[in-house]
Amino acid sequence: MTGLEAHLRARRDEGRKLLVPYVTGGLTNWKEGIRAAVAAGADAVEVGIPFSDPVMDGPVIQDASQRALEAGATPPGILAEIPTIDVQVPIVVMLYYNTVFRTGHERFASLCSNNGVSGAIVPDLPLEESGHWCEVADAAGIETVMLAAPTAPDERLPRIAARARGFVYAVGLLGITGERDALANTATAIAGRVKAVTDKPVLVGVGVSNAAQAREACRVADGVIQGASVVRRLMESGPDAVGDYIAEVRAAIDEK
Repeated sequence: MTGLEAHLRARRDEGRKLLVPYVTGGLTNWKEGIRAAVAAGADAVEVGIPFSDPVMDGPVIQDASQRALEAGATPPGILAEIPTIDVQVPIVVMLYYNTVFRTGHERFASLCSNNGVSGAIVPDLPLEESGHWCEVADAAGIETVMLAAPTAPDERLPRIAARARGFVYAVGLLGITGERDALANTATAIAGRVKAVTDKPVLVGVGVSNAAQAREACRVADGVIQGASVVRRLMESGPDAVGDYIAEVRAAIDEK
């Protein structure tokens, strides 16, 4: 498997919009959900490492995290399962910094590398405090995706983009993850601002809730991340529903 950024750049250079679903690790059928998403056209997959206080996440992913924790999910256990998924796209873990800190930077980076993880998203680790983790991750071949908030001043965006590996995560709105009736105006605005300062892939996440919203975001961004809409379907209806949904989104963002 090539690195995350190289993989996404190659697909983007083919004229493809990028689709990255999020699945909470440790849920019932989480691995089958990932396989279904990849078979339906996902370009990479985020695996959420469940945490007891997921401050960025809304009710759906909070519920998913709680279910996974109650079922006995642990960060090392989830990472150890990733090689068994056997999909030919990069896997990125999304987790809160407490897990990295308690595990230890070097040990966590090694666990990721040894289990085929390509990248990491740590949303509550600010740019100014990310140096040690990013250095360790770089050395282990783990690409740390950085987040750009819609409130970020213009002078901050080039520093975020310079530190980012894999892609830049353009946060679509202020607030928690979850499905919304409409795509926020801030989603396309932040994507455009980030794309103006970097050639790295720029993906919009948070508040991209259906196929139509994904298509709207992709008019500016290189792609989208979809979390709550995917996880809800996995919990309510199982892996086949995830596959059907990703196929619907894929068709919408591919439409010329």
